[in-house]
Amino acid sequence: MTMEVYQHFRKEEQPFIDQVLSWKDQVERSYIPKLTDFLDPREQEIVQMLIGVNQDELQVEAFGGSAYSERKRIVIAPVYETITEDMFQVELLEAAYPEKFVHLEHRDVMGAFMSQGVKRKKLGDILVADGKVHLLAAREVVPFIKMNLTSIKKSRISFKETPLTSLLASKEAWKEYERTISSLRLDTVVKEIYGMSRKDAAVLIQKLHVKVNYRVVDDVKFQVQEGDMLSVRGKGRSKVAAIRGRTKKDKIKMTVAKLQ
Repeated sequence: MTMEVYQHFRKEEQPFIDQVLSWKDQVERSYIPKLTDFLDPREQEIVQMLIGVNQDELQVEAFGGSAYSERKRIVIAPVYETITEDMFQVELLEAAYPEKFVHLEHRDVMGAFMSQGVKRKKLGDILVADGKVHLLAAREVVPFIKMNLTSIKKSRISFKETPLTSLLASKEAWKEYERTISSLRLDTVVKEIYGMSRKDAAVLIQKLHVKVNYRVVDDVKFQVQEGDMLSVRGKGRSKVAAIRGRTKKDKIKMTVAKLQ
């Protein structure tokens, strides 16, 4: 069974697939709902593909704090169970910072967390705007964060729990472009989307500055697929929205979307 499942996914996704199948097995045997850590959109998609379809006995629901959340926790439960928002144990923490004196970005907040040893999978989305930092976190790490995360970029801050309804809105704007490209190698795709030479694209990949589906990829020959999310450090995020066949000169036609 597992070998058949593997062939629909990339090799590096196999450990996560094994984990999802073991969650499925656990819930089927115990009838006790399973709550995951925060998953990125690709991992959420894998869970839905493995459990969410054609299931008579199990149901899968995802929640990350709001309708626009990117990172979400998933509850896998018997089909008769009523899944409530509280089952996801997602908490919103808010801190204010003096934006006149300090310029904070997502990566500054992220760096401060990582230096405290908080695992990424315990954190949902991080939003920074209007002198506020909003952080979605797993309930179990909230006391630790409140006690230990007291400064970001030399600015003293203090996180407090606040209702999810006051979450800063994140309505991301994507702009689509049509492109033709000679191959789906990662260096070629990065060159095309971000408007640089293939050599520069290769350097960024080798320096570990490029992620595909939220994971660093260091292989310039890595084959990009439809639906892949790319991010290049300092240059933002993009995705391969569609691959639409080939031109008469055998070039690949694709639609790319870039986060504005």
